[in-house]
Amino acid sequence: MNHNTPLSPRPLRRLADVHRRVLTATQLRAQGVTPAEMNEQCRPGGPWQQILPGVYLLHPGPATSEERLHAVLSYAARSPFRETASRAAVGVPAQPNADEPRTVPRYTDAVITGLAALTLHGFSSAPPLLSLDAIDVLVPRMRRLRTVGCVRIIRTPSMPTPSYVTGVPVAPVPRALADAVAELSDTGAVRRLLAEAVRGGHTEPTAVVRELTRARLLSRPHVVDAVDSLLAEGRAIAEDHLYRMVREYGLPDPVWNVDLRLPGGPHLGGLDAYWPEHAVAVELPRAPRQEDDDALWSEYARKRETLERLGITVVHITPKKLRASLEQQAAVVRTALMASCDRDPAAYVVVLPR
Repeated sequence: MNHNTPLSPRPLRRLADVHRRVLTATQLRAQGVTPAEMNEQCRPGGPWQQILPGVYLLHPGPATSEERLHAVLSYAARSPFRETASRAAVGVPAQPNADEPRTVPRYTDAVITGLAALTLHGFSSAPPLLSLDAIDVLVPRMRRLRTVGCVRIIRTPSMPTPSYVTGVPVAPVPRALADAVAELSDTGAVRRLLAEAVRGGHTEPTAVVRELTRARLLSRPHVVDAVDSLLAEGRAIAEDHLYRMVREYGLPDPVWNVDLRLPGGPHLGGLDAYWPEHAVAVELPRAPRQEDDDALWSEYARKRETLERLGITVVHITPKKLRASLEQQAAVVRTALMASCDRDPAAYVVVLPR
């Protein structure tokens, strides 16, 4: 393995080697390494290098992907509880009775986000870590830190709950996407990232739109275009899951994508699937733009109330539920179909293709 080896999942025992190669001045001082000794080790041609302010890489040559990530977190984290190393382990003469703890590092108030986080989440459309000029890291808004070297500081009033990839705290996909999109002006790149988020099952369109709205990015034309593609992609995937649910779990064939009207009367609304003989309908709520969220759900509620007054049972199934529990959603629809025998006949409605 050389210093340019891409990041790959490894057991904690192997990751501990990375932590011993990336240490802060505080950790080194705790082992009795003086500032003068640090400077001597980092001399031109010396065995160490200062990769970031107060953060040392204990070998010459380029940092690996893992070392860059841990260096960024070592710089940005607040009072992290991290592994320390003995003087002998870091390559300076040992002092008597020097201890050599072996603890797993914890980083507090620092979370990797943006393109680096998406790469860690497994996005093929995100660039390799070593090709990134800067690694984005979230810190609380009141932290006094500056962007420097390969670190881009992003302050936030509310820190997300991270997931962990090979011991690295990583922002959830929707937040990482919003932070990545904020730095991108290429419509194609934005569209590829958003499409992979949905197509790859990393998140739901609604969660992405919510984060983009929170970051005030929906005023950018290239982001709006990408979001329109994202919503269309999410809708197509949800419809495919609905077709598969009917086919694989032996439900009767419905009529697909129809409009209902009262004879000679008003339009009642569109439905994704409808069983006329059972008066049962399935509707997939579309992912709203955040600004019309309340209006859209009010419209769904009014439609459902109107149809149920006419004796039509409406089953709302979200794309997330279809993706996570297809069999369970099929059971819900089957129960509604079976219960139709015990209900009064529904009002006559006209069924039209949509």
